[in-house]
Parts: sequence; structure tokens; C-alpha cells
Amino acid sequence: MTPTTLLSKEELEELRQIDGCTVSNAIETFNVRLRNEGFANSSVRCQFPQMGPMVGYAVTGRIRASSPPMTGRCYYDRMDFWRHVMTVPAPRVIVMQDVDRVPGIGALVGEVHATIGLAMECVGFVSNGAVRDLEQVEATGFQLYAGSVAVSHAYAHIVEFGEPVEVGGLKVRPGDLIHGDRHGVQAVPLSVAREIPRVAAELNRKERELFDLCRSSDFSVDQLAAKLQKMS
Repeated sequence: MTPTTLLSKEELEELRQIDGCTVSNAIETFNVRLRNEGFANSSVRCQFPQMGPMVGYAVTGRIRASSPPMTGRCYYDRMDFWRHVMTVPAPRVIVMQDVDRVPGIGALVGEVHATIGLAMECVGFVSNGAVRDLEQVEATGFQLYAGSVAVSHAYAHIVEFGEPVEVGGLKVRPGDLIHGDRHGVQAVPLSVAREIPRVAAELNRKERELFDLCRSSDFSVDQLAAKLQKMS
């Protein structure tokens, strides 16, 4: 990632206004990756589906909760990690792979991490592990994607950070552009990110024409076939 590949605030906001399914459809038109890649599977669920889409650059790490950290430090006492967060362009999305044999034994992120994260221009957290403090976190506007919800931190701690991770089948590198909404989380290739709004608008226009046809009193299977042929 270089300064020239970073999107402006206006471009990021334009992307954030688009729902996840339309973003995915737009990415597919560029053939920059396989259609079964680039998104997290249903094991990683949106905790606050009523919130709008989030967009940010990935801050990556790995966590454990089944055993204490070697240093014995508190789960949120990692100034080295928080300083690392600030090296990634804002807005930021924290992406943590839970590497326990059974992910989700304890939750690293709750109200404390959400509040600190917001102060550091982080907009959300993505993990195959657990989260907690849902009511309090929701009130802050910080989005959560997780494999489960846990009542306890257990021994949740950061094992390492700044390396590629995999969450729900989605491979994420530091600095990847992440888009998430109620449908799920996906990575937006930086090579086509600026073109997504234009392509999304065109796809939406074609879909509206199809919907208008389906609702028309003149609808016929032959007209449907012709319209679908034009859309393909």
C-alpha cells in the first residue's frame, strides 16, 4: 500500500454508502479474484445489523484466550499494539484471528477496546473469536463482527500483530481495505476500489430496469429473457 493507492476521505465515504452485496457484485465485474474468495463466511456474523456499512484499512493480529499471556499483562495493556494501530491509515478496522483450538473461549474486545479504538479512528472489529459488552459497544457506534459472544475475557490477549491473518476464510493483510455491513465482511481490492461506486451505480440502474419490467403489466417471459441477456 502506497500513498497513491489510498482513497481520499470523500472516496471512502462514497464507498461506505454502498451496501455489501452491491460492492461484491461490482468487484466481480473486474475479474481481479475468484468469486469464492475475498469475503468472510457465515461463521463471522455482524453483531449490529442495524448499523450502516463500515469501511477502513485493516490492522491485523492474532489472539488467544484459553491460557495466560507469557508476560502476565492485562488484556488491554499492550501499548506496543496501540502504537502499531496508529501506523495504519485511518479509518481503521481491527482484524484479529483467534488461534485457540476452540475459538471464542473468551472475548478480547468489549467496551474498553471499542472506546480506545474509536479514539484511534477505528470503526470496527472483525474476528472468528468472541466479543462482549454488546449493549455498551453498540451505543458507541463501533461495529463488531465475531464468531460468538462471550461473558468473560478468560485469558484473552494479543499473541502477535502486523502479519497476515485469516478470519472466517477471509485472508487479510495489514492495510487491506475492508468493507462490512449486515451481510458480512469483505476485502475491496485497492486496484479497483475507486471504480466501485461508478460500477455499482450502473449495476443498480440495470437492476431497477429489471424490477420495473417484472412489475409491469406488459411483462412476458420473452421480454425477461431479452432483459437478462442485456444484463449478462
